[in-house]
Amino acid sequence: MPGMNPDIEKERNTATFDPKEFTILWSGGEQLYKEKKILEKLLLDDPELEDPQPISYFSHKELYENSVRKACIVGEKIRKLRADGEDGVNTYNALLGGSLGSAILKEGNPLALHYVMFLPTIMGQASFIFLIVSNYCLMCFLIVLQGTIEQQVEWLSKAWDCEIIGTYAQTELGHGTFLRGLETRADYDAKTQEFVLNTPTLTAYKWWPGGLGHTANHAVVVAQLYTKGEFRGLAPFIVQLRHSDTHEPLAGIDIGDIGTKLGMKGVNNGYLGLKNVRIPLNNMLMKNQQVLPDGTYVAPKNNVLTYGTMMFVRCAIIRDTATALAKASTIATRYSAVRRQSPIDPNQREPQIMDHTTQQLKLFPQIAKAIVFKATGDSFWNLYNVLSGEIEQGNLERLPEMHANACCLKALCSADAAAGVETCRLSCGGHGYMDCSNFPTIYGTTTAICTYEGENTVMLLQTARYLVKVYGHALTGEQLVPTVAYINEALKLQDFVNFDGSLECIVKAFQFVAANKVRVAYEQVDQRRQQGHSTEMAASLSGVFLTSAAELHGRAFLAQSAYTELLAMCKQVSPALADVLMVVLELYLVDACLNRIGDFLRFINLTDEDVTKLEVRLQRCLERLRPNAVALVDSFDLHDRVLASALGAYDGNVYEHIFESAQKNPLNKEPVNASFHKYLKPFMKAHL
Repeated sequence: MPGMNPDIEKERNTATFDPKEFTILWSGGEQLYKEKKILEKLLLDDPELEDPQPISYFSHKELYENSVRKACIVGEKIRKLRADGEDGVNTYNALLGGSLGSAILKEGNPLALHYVMFLPTIMGQASFIFLIVSNYCLMCFLIVLQGTIEQQVEWLSKAWDCEIIGTYAQTELGHGTFLRGLETRADYDAKTQEFVLNTPTLTAYKWWPGGLGHTANHAVVVAQLYTKGEFRGLAPFIVQLRHSDTHEPLAGIDIGDIGTKLGMKGVNNGYLGLKNVRIPLNNMLMKNQQVLPDGTYVAPKNNVLTYGTMMFVRCAIIRDTATALAKASTIATRYSAVRRQSPIDPNQREPQIMDHTTQQLKLFPQIAKAIVFKATGDSFWNLYNVLSGEIEQGNLERLPEMHANACCLKALCSADAAAGVETCRLSCGGHGYMDCSNFPTIYGTTTAICTYEGENTVMLLQTARYLVKVYGHALTGEQLVPTVAYINEALKLQDFVNFDGSLECIVKAFQFVAANKVRVAYEQVDQRRQQGHSTEMAASLSGVFLTSAAELHGRAFLAQSAYTELLAMCKQVSPALADVLMVVLELYLVDACLNRIGDFLRFINLTDEDVTKLEVRLQRCLERLRPNAVALVDSFDLHDRVLASALGAYDGNVYEHIFESAQKNPLNKEPVNASFHKYLKPFMKAHL
């Protein structure tokens, strides 16, 4: 393999800032950066954690078995770190769910849900759950909140050293986001003090839990609870699925793997059917609600903790989307620095494709979004921690606001990230279609976020219901909470005047447009109510207006966050890096504005000249960012094993890596494939 590609080396030499400075900022500080490097060495230098061949050539069965092998090695490393007192929040995050974990298990860790379900409770580390849950989700961490102290001691002592392997079974084949529609039943038998669990129909089968297929031997099963013949609501139950020694499914358990998927193929997502499965009374997790031995039901005081945990995962997902965009934009940007094609001047050498403005427009906004989503995710996570403290004190005032924003940001960031990954893939032409580019895996993982932990349209509708409600409050003169206070301001204005195109003005314009979209949605719902429709039907008939309002609210939130957080970053860093971050901020805001220009024109009196100025500014931002594009993606500090891409390797030797990947193809291990003699030759000779 040759040394550094000269084109990519030139890009690094002409950068105007020190990438290491931004790397440390991106990592969360010097100490976290050092810890990250130690963990990378621990895992990436271990030959046992390498794949014998590219995983795209594995069968589904081989991929699962190889994933379990490596997951157990990672588990042993966790045990050793814990025994040596060297484990911590970032250790678990990196090894099980972060970028480093994805370098080892590219299609997901079949043991991840086990660690998420049980160990966080013992550790008392909410942040540990953070990225792990967002990658494998389905709210498996509810056990943290729903088990009593006695239950935690009993079950977690068994799980600590993996005596049992657990997962979380909530979603069913026929129901996902609509939890009240779940069909799995748990009927209490007071005579034996047992619950009898059943999945009475095919659509009641549990579907999707990670590790359920063949890995876990226990699960937290969410079911409709019945005691004394009365329906009591949803409840979680610990159910043993497989024999502790033979791993054979127990009586009444129908279990297996759901099959291959677009992405996350190694997670071992499974299905589960239950037929008259009996479990002891104590296997119901009873921190919030209880069933007494005689069948008496003690209802929870409130469901706020469940409400808060749903929000918790959605906060975490925002950071995941930033990581996905960082990976995709790094691969595409490095490739674009090396690939030469389509002469601009026929008398000159073919240029780097990154010199084409159209290519810059594909790449650079994705880099900007990665930075903005990371900054927003960090900020929103801090807000969530503050809110958690308020909840503990019984102050629930801002919980609906945070829940609505978490739903909205989850939907927008995941949709933007999935679209951004695809844009980056397309920017790499035909080579981006190859498995060795790693775009198929990155896209498969990223697009999954659009549906897990709340399907995106449902998330937007939840946000919209909140927005319509607070708009009604604003009409009565009530002062709204901070993230929707812009509605109060918009009600005072007849028109948005003096659009000068400044960054602050673009943020204010986003808020004005969002407020008017909420107004339109409110009026549509109200009109249908006046026509005699129920509130629920009025909302259903106004769904398109509601989701559109929620999206603009999210865009306004992201614009404000980008403006606030990146300006704050600029005050912490060198002038050289601050200059680059200001270009990133301007690019993000101008691009976001132009992408919603129809809404801006609808509610703000923009002229043709105003729009043209924005378009010219966008192109100018691309030009200004061009010299630092490679340095910026280098700053994400993504190891080659994390990127796993022939197109995005740090040395820039794209063609050598692509050819090397082709040599690993099992078809190329022999000069003549057996199919020639079996099929091709007889076919070719048949006419003779």
